[in-house]
Amino acid sequence: MTTHDSSASTPLPDIRQTAILNAPISEVWKLASTADGLASWFMKSDLEPAEGHAFLLEAGPFGKSPCKVTEVQPPNRLAFQWGKDWLLTFVLEESSEGKTAFTLIHSGWKEGEVTEFGQSHAEVRERMAGGWTGILAKLVQVAEGL
Repeated sequence: MTTHDSSASTPLPDIRQTAILNAPISEVWKLASTADGLASWFMKSDLEPAEGHAFLLEAGPFGKSPCKVTEVQPPNRLAFQWGKDWLLTFVLEESSEGKTAFTLIHSGWKEGEVTEFGQSHAEVRERMAGGWTGILAKLVQVAEGL
């Protein structure tokens, strides 16, 4: 006999956004994989690009968010667990004429789940989807100002 697990959560779609940066992949990698680089367009942190490295993101009014690097493939991919719920992945691809395609994937969203701050995933996902648009615009400005 099969029982239905009513506590199972339905996954919500990942947030996936791509920006084309007029900068070489080596420079974009530094912006994505170092504490100074990340602080220039996203949040202050003590990130180091080493699998297993635990670090903190300074998330403004939400305080310091614990994170852990889960994947490092220089200069193409960096992923880290963010808080209790999310995985943030940066995928970099060299494109024509020295440009870099930067794709951000924010996953771990589940219908019916709440964040450690007591907010529903669905609500936070909506806000973050819009927020990432502005954050990636900032990355483009920083990368192209190098």
